[in-house]
Amino acid sequence: MYIALLHYHLLRGGVSSVIRHQAALLKQAGYQVLIITGEAPSDLLDIPAAIVPLLAYDSVRAESEASLSETPEALAQGIRDAMQSHWGRVADVLHVHNPLLRKNKLLLPALELLQKGGVNLLLHNHDFAEDFRPDVYNTSQNYPENCHFGVINRRDYSFLHRSGLKKEGLHFLPNAVLPLQASRGLERRRFVYPVRAIRRKNIGEALFLSLFIPKGTSIAITLPPAQTSSDLRCYQFWKQVAVELSLPVEFEVGLRESIADIMGTAQAVLTTSVQEGFGFAFLEPWTVDVAVLGRRIGTVCSDFERDGLQFPYLYDSIDIPMAYLSPPLLRKKLEHILAELYGAYNLELETHTLKTLTDNIFSQEVFDFGKLDEEFQMDIIEMAASNSIARQDIIDINPFLQTLATWDMAAHEDLIQTNKELVALHYSMEHALNQLQMAYTRVTSTPVQHRISKSVLLDLFLDPLKLYPVGITHMGSPLAISRLRNQSASEAGN
Repeated sequence: MYIALLHYHLLRGGVSSVIRHQAALLKQAGYQVLIITGEAPSDLLDIPAAIVPLLAYDSVRAESEASLSETPEALAQGIRDAMQSHWGRVADVLHVHNPLLRKNKLLLPALELLQKGGVNLLLHNHDFAEDFRPDVYNTSQNYPENCHFGVINRRDYSFLHRSGLKKEGLHFLPNAVLPLQASRGLERRRFVYPVRAIRRKNIGEALFLSLFIPKGTSIAITLPPAQTSSDLRCYQFWKQVAVELSLPVEFEVGLRESIADIMGTAQAVLTTSVQEGFGFAFLEPWTVDVAVLGRRIGTVCSDFERDGLQFPYLYDSIDIPMAYLSPPLLRKKLEHILAELYGAYNLELETHTLKTLTDNIFSQEVFDFGKLDEEFQMDIIEMAASNSIARQDIIDINPFLQTLATWDMAAHEDLIQTNKELVALHYSMEHALNQLQMAYTRVTSTPVQHRISKSVLLDLFLDPLKLYPVGITHMGSPLAISRLRNQSASEAGN
């Protein structure tokens, strides 16, 4: 069988890693494999790759001086030519990764043209713009119809099914988990957060947790955002806060040390992210005998728990007493964010939606730290760092923090071993290959007639009670933070 894997780029990142692993698996299993991408890979591949410049992000093409015919027809022809040039034919399955995100305005109409020309499509979705990512939402383009779709978690499977897709054209394709490596003989002195520190990774919460870890340990964040990322200013802000408050937090350790050495110094792996598609951070650490602590994301952890994994060291929220917040200001901020969010989706924010949010705020005596914006998070961190009474109040209603303060990895060896075995059983390369093979067989043998209702899908994702300001990709909170910090500095000097 001939399989073409298609993506905008192969730069370092989660989706690119999945594509590389899939390509290697398929090649080893005897498939004819070609990767089609918009940019040259950063390193040499053992898998044949074809570069189609029109497939790159719109932002990348805008910076290019090349003269390109910017039409869907030209992109479709470029993809077809790549397959014809390599094989002398088109693929049995064109396996497209993350096509529903608005990263390339030409891609969806180009895929429609290829489909009309007889190409079988499998649209593999790792992320959804409807999931609080309005900056990449296709407001003017419909999603492809009558083709097969893949997802990486059961929530997304349910949402697409409820939005109109038939089960025979919908495939659950969880990622494979490759064992990590850890250097031996190093001092276990870190709680490692192995992440590129973009906003939705909730870096403020990692700083907050640093107030409760055992003395002599640190929280180590591995990588900064990309230099071109809009997350960079927020990241620099948190670095500044860590310095000002003398917090035991290390930044960018992945730029100085190998991942094997970093994992070799880990007492545990920490995650505070508020939004994940698959959730490698909940699985990979067990492969090197390291437990996972931190924020539980139900949409992904529930899949792993169905396979028997246990996560007793995760919390659903960090509850902050309302006495340490300003409920009217909190309501005003969240209502403003929600209104801006709905506007970005070209939706009208209805009164009952606002009432749901307001009632939730004023019916509680506590509020989740992760649902605060960066300014509120900063205030809580500063207060907890300087006020022992407030810090104890927070510990009293969040027992996990006491667990963190007395953490000893040696006491959890049995669970670590059990979870390690379950990860190897359910998320192996062989299991992932089997899932792909079943999907390809259905793509080539089972025509489907269905379509996604975009309005239904958007309604399923946009739950106001799941609003995490740090998880909304286009919001400008870091600018407000910058103004606040500058104002504080000015007042301190007067």
